[in-house]
Amino acid sequence: MTRVAAVDCGTNSIRLLVADCDPATGELVELDRRMTIVRLGQGVDRTGRLAPEALERTFAACREYAGVIEEFGAERVRFVATSASRDAENRADFVRGVLDILGVEPEVISGDQEAEFSFTGATKELTAHEHLERPFLVVDIGGGSTEFVVGEEHVRAARSVDIGCVRMTERHLVVDGVVTDPPTAEQVAAIRADIEAALDLAAESVPLSEARTLVGLSGSVTTVAGIALGLPEYLSSAIHHSRISYEQVREISGRMLTATHAERAAIPVMHAGRVDVIGAGALVLLAIMERIGASEVVVSEHDILDGIAWSIA
Repeated sequence: MTRVAAVDCGTNSIRLLVADCDPATGELVELDRRMTIVRLGQGVDRTGRLAPEALERTFAACREYAGVIEEFGAERVRFVATSASRDAENRADFVRGVLDILGVEPEVISGDQEAEFSFTGATKELTAHEHLERPFLVVDIGGGSTEFVVGEEHVRAARSVDIGCVRMTERHLVVDGVVTDPPTAEQVAAIRADIEAALDLAAESVPLSEARTLVGLSGSVTTVAGIALGLPEYLSSAIHHSRISYEQVREISGRMLTATHAERAAIPVMHAGRVDVIGAGALVLLAIMERIGASEVVVSEHDILDGIAWSIA
């Protein structure tokens, strides 16, 4: 076993996994897994820069994670940064801050690398489930981008496109600095148009229509699953590998896009940082299911974070 620490810093959240990994057996023993909403991508789509307050929220989470990594004595650490820090003009400030706190330089990976890690993390366990038809289509709906990966045991094709719950919310639902509550039909239609254009782009290099099992990752997908399951609180063990039908996703997407902020916030499984962006995230999932004709989505709590852990084990 090798004890590793993997950090995934996305547009909306930063997450940590400390685990013991055995590459010979494929066994991963989770020691600590946590997530903090930091909204690193706040305003990036509009300004092209990481906001000072967003950087400070992220650095505060890094300081917390540094303590956890030290406590568990991880032998190797890898910090991967995704969409928001790829796009920002002042990404050097971000890199310098992380290096000072954690002692490792964040790797601002490409969309294709992001997809590779997501696929490995999501499917390593599923390959043992022979009742699940191949190929898998793994979709990771992030804050700034969504990754599409098709493969069996290994990746066959991948594409990252710039649709994510934060990006779509900020682009279409924020008016004069305030999120519309609830969105208008015209705003929802504008998000849908962006998603459909992005799906056309993804389909140019990823054979979406060949997918036989849809695997969904990220907070948007797991939150939809938690709502569908009617959980009294967020229970990872109940959500992991749950199978949510198209009809459930369609109903929840519609509800999230017509509910008020207070109504969404009152949902037991809803993280406070997802209240304003869940509508856009659920709509991305719905549009993907409609595009490929999926009757259900297999929800995975294991994703890019687990893929990062395996890459350093």
